[in-house]
Amino acid sequence: MKIKTSKKKASVSKGTRQGKRFSIDEDSFFRHESKRRRRAKDEDAENDIIDSEEEDDEEGPGSDAGGGEGRPEEDEFAAETADEKRLRVAKAYVEKIRGIVSREREDEEEESEGDDDEREGRRDSLVARILQQEQLEDSGRVRRLIASRVQKPETVDEFRVLVKHRQSVTAVALAEDDLKGFSASKDGMIVQWDVDSGKSEKYTWPTEEILKSHGSKDPQGRAVKQSKNVLALAVSSDGRYLASGGLDRHVHLWDTRTREHLQKAFPGHRGPVSCLTFREGTSELFSGSFDRTIKIWSAEDRAYINSLFGHQSEVLSIDCLRKERVLTVGRDRSMQLWKVPEESRLVFRAPASSLECCCFVNNDDFLSGSDDGSIELWGMRRKKPVYIVKNAHALSAIHQQPEQSDVEKISNGCIENGNQSHDEYDCSTVYSWVSSITVCRNSDLAASGAANGSVRLWAIGSETKDIQPIFNLPLVGFVNSLAFSKSGQFLVAGVGQEPRLGRWGRLPAARNGVAVQSLKLS
Repeated sequence: MKIKTSKKKASVSKGTRQGKRFSIDEDSFFRHESKRRRRAKDEDAENDIIDSEEEDDEEGPGSDAGGGEGRPEEDEFAAETADEKRLRVAKAYVEKIRGIVSREREDEEEESEGDDDEREGRRDSLVARILQQEQLEDSGRVRRLIASRVQKPETVDEFRVLVKHRQSVTAVALAEDDLKGFSASKDGMIVQWDVDSGKSEKYTWPTEEILKSHGSKDPQGRAVKQSKNVLALAVSSDGRYLASGGLDRHVHLWDTRTREHLQKAFPGHRGPVSCLTFREGTSELFSGSFDRTIKIWSAEDRAYINSLFGHQSEVLSIDCLRKERVLTVGRDRSMQLWKVPEESRLVFRAPASSLECCCFVNNDDFLSGSDDGSIELWGMRRKKPVYIVKNAHALSAIHQQPEQSDVEKISNGCIENGNQSHDEYDCSTVYSWVSSITVCRNSDLAASGAANGSVRLWAIGSETKDIQPIFNLPLVGFVNSLAFSKSGQFLVAGVGQEPRLGRWGRLPAARNGVAVQSLKLS
């Protein structure tokens, strides 16, 4: 044993002394290739050399000064990693903010005394505050105060019809950049339109054979063919996917760039799909249905993820922010906040009516609209509404405003706003139902719609936890859907002659289409 060990040590020391190491790649056995493959590689290499020489001859001297300048940049951007791309984009954005700040403070810097270092320091500190404020607003930690800056619209600045539909519009959605929007109606028409010009393009439904190949199932019950009635729309944050749902019980995915139906239709629901929403910043899709369930899908992977159970009746409305929390309302007179990772939920009971719509104000506060004309403000810490606006869309609301002096507390700790006398206000009809409600993201500006002839703007108090009316925007018809732009400079409304989920009311004077109202901020 000693002799063998000494030989092994000697061999190791000899190898290290010579400085050579054994590599598998150097062994001809492991890198053996057939003669045919080696011959093909040699021919490809010769062709590449000949092609490169021909390109050099065709370009000639001095040709690099032309179109060849962009190639190194493209190659550089193509080779960079995701982290390097994020760093490059962040630096470009910081330089953009610095340029804006420098132009705004150019006159002040000329008048002020001090050296260049002090000026650059003041500029960098201002840029840092701007970036921090934008980050807080985007994350929802700080609420933008927009409601107090909204100027009263003039008679000329009324809703203008941007896109026309043959039947009642049931849903509208805006892209993240506020440049294009989407709308759907009861006849199954899905339209993509430009916000500024109003130019519209229709989405074409594929044939029944193609839908079946994409995963669509045969209709159930007495239905003979699939219904194209669309009840809900949602667009992803990156603008790539558009989701639609309706009476055919399927969730359909569309490519917004080509306006084509993607090769996947989610057939999991057993009832009509009544509401859809994407989680901000992701491709995670939530759908609510008349089958009392909420299902989670992945638009990127074209896959089903999970189902949420808890509602005792049809799910009517749904909303979601960046967190994995989903807000839903149903005909069981309850609003439920789902915490998806924890697999838990909070149940909020409506005082005395059925809730029709809901939306997040921020991660801790949310709004709801009822079929008795009330608007409720809710908080995470209470199971009852923090503030209630009664008769928000009464039929006489066009001619008479609720008096703010009549605010009083009631026994359950809630606050009711406005005169509750049914002699002056009529809220018992379908025309006063709050059918849609929306909030400008991360702000205190909200809007609600009904069929009483006006869309109302509201200011949500962050400290006082109340809802104050701002203006009435005249609009005839059932306001079935509302959407604010991210900047708060315009409001989009989906209007129709009939309600979104039925035909228990009709306004022949209304125009089916998408209406846009410009908002001027001071």
